[in-house]
Amino acid sequence: CKMNESSSLSLAPPGESMAEVHAGNRERLVAALRAHLSAAGRPLRGIVLLKGGEEQTRYCTDHVPLFRQESYFAYLFGVREPGFYGAVDIGSGQSILFAPRFSPDDAIWNGKPKKLPYFKDMYKVDSVFYVDELAQVLRCECSEHGHGEPLLFLLYGQNTDSGNYSRPASFEGMDKFDTDLSTLHPILTECRVTKSDMELALIQHANDVSSEAHVEVMRKIKPGMTENQLESTFRCHASMHEGCRRCSYTCVCATGQNSSILHYGQNDGTVNDGDMALMDMGAEYNFYASDITCSYPTNGKFTRNQAVVYNAVLKAHNDVISHMRPGVKWIDMHKLAERRILESLKEEDIIRGDIGDMMDRRLGAVFMPHGLGHLLGIDAHDPGGYPEGLERPEEPGLRSLRTTRELKQGMVITVEPGCDFIDALLGQARDDPICSSFFNWEKIEMYRSFGGVRIESNVYVTAQGCKNLTNCPRERNRSGNGWCALAFT
Repeated sequence: CKMNESSSLSLAPPGESMAEVHAGNRERLVAALRAHLSAAGRPLRGIVLLKGGEEQTRYCTDHVPLFRQESYFAYLFGVREPGFYGAVDIGSGQSILFAPRFSPDDAIWNGKPKKLPYFKDMYKVDSVFYVDELAQVLRCECSEHGHGEPLLFLLYGQNTDSGNYSRPASFEGMDKFDTDLSTLHPILTECRVTKSDMELALIQHANDVSSEAHVEVMRKIKPGMTENQLESTFRCHASMHEGCRRCSYTCVCATGQNSSILHYGQNDGTVNDGDMALMDMGAEYNFYASDITCSYPTNGKFTRNQAVVYNAVLKAHNDVISHMRPGVKWIDMHKLAERRILESLKEEDIIRGDIGDMMDRRLGAVFMPHGLGHLLGIDAHDPGGYPEGLERPEEPGLRSLRTTRELKQGMVITVEPGCDFIDALLGQARDDPICSSFFNWEKIEMYRSFGGVRIESNVYVTAQGCKNLTNCPRERNRSGNGWCALAFT
C-alpha cells in the first residue's frame, strides 16, 4: 500500500492573515452583543474585558511548561504571549490590548522586550497600552465615547464538558467600574459554535497536516516498536511540516487490549504482531484543533474478527456522515451509529435478538459507551454543546454525549463511532438477566482480548449537507496475500 504521489498538504494561510481571523471573531462578537442588548432594550455601551492566560510552574518547581493561551482570549485576540488583557468597545468596535511591563532584568533572561507598536501591528488591534495603565485607559475610553458610568462585560460561565468555570478578569481599581458577569459568556460561546471561512481554513490545515502524519505512522508501524515511538513519529511529522508544534490533546497510541481504554495516554506498551492499533492524535495550528482517529492491524493484515469489527465501525462512520445536514439532531446521529454497529454484530451472531429491543435496552452503550462526537475549534472539545435550556440525557451512552444540539451550518463536529470490548461493561451486561440474553457469550469470549476500534473524522456542516475535512485512508484494501490494512488513495 502506498499513498498517491500527487497528494500533498494544502497551503497554510499566510502568516499576516492570522490576525484577520481573530479580528473577524471580534466583529462577530460585537454584532452579537449589539443584537442582544438591542433586543433587551439596553443601551449599546460597555466594554468587553478578558484576561489572558498566565505562565504556570509545574507544581512547586520553577519549571515553566510551554505556554498555551487561554482559549476565549485566543479566539478574540490570537495573542501568543502570557500576561495580557484585551478589551473590545461594544459601541465603537475598537479593540485594545494591554501588555505586561517588563523589568530591565527580564531582557537578560528572555531577550529584548517587544515594544507596544509590535503588538499593535502583530495582532491588528486599534491600540496597545501596558497592564498598569488599564484602569485609566478604560475610564478614558468610556468618557470619550459618552458611555457614562463605565460598564465592563466580564467572562464568567461554566464549561459543560469539564464543569469548570471561566475566571472573570480583575485588576487594581476595578471597584470603580460597573460589571456584568452574566451576558458575555453565553454569547461569546455561541459565537465559537459556528466557524467563519478563515477559521475553517485553519481547521482544514490542521486536518491536512494530521492526516499526513497519521499516514506516516501507518507506514512506519511494525511489531516490536513502542507506542511512544508511534506518538513521536506523529509529532515529528506534524511539527516539521507546516509548523504544527502542538497537539490538540494528549495523544492516544493504543495497541492490543490498550485500545479499549477510552482515555489511554500512557503510550508505553509494545506493538505486538497481529494486534489492532488505535491512533487518536490531532495537531493544532494557530490555536485551532484537529482530532483524528485511525484503527488498523499492526502487521498490515486484518484477521477475520478484526475485519468484522472494523467494518461495523466504518459503516456507522460513513452512514452518520451521509445523514448530516442542518436541522439533524446529534442524538439521532449517535443512535444511528449504535444501530449500525449492533446490526453488524448481529450479522456475525455476536449478539442475537431484535435490534429495536436492543436499542430500548441501551445495548449499544455496552460497545460504544462514549459519545459519537463533539464540537471542534480552538479547543478539541469546543464549548457550546449544552446551551441554557438543553439538558444532558441520563441514559447509558447518551449521557456521554458532549452535545445533543441540532446541527447548524458552520459547525465543525467530530464523528467518532467505536466498538470496544471492555471487561467492566461486558461483566455488567452478563449480570443483567435481560441484557445478557442478547449476547452470544461463546462468541463474545473470542473478542474479549480484542481491544477496540474507533474511526474519527472532523466534519463541517454545510448549507445542504456536510464536508469531511479529514483525509485518512479508511477503506480496507484486498491484496493477494490477504487483507492489506488500508488503501492509500
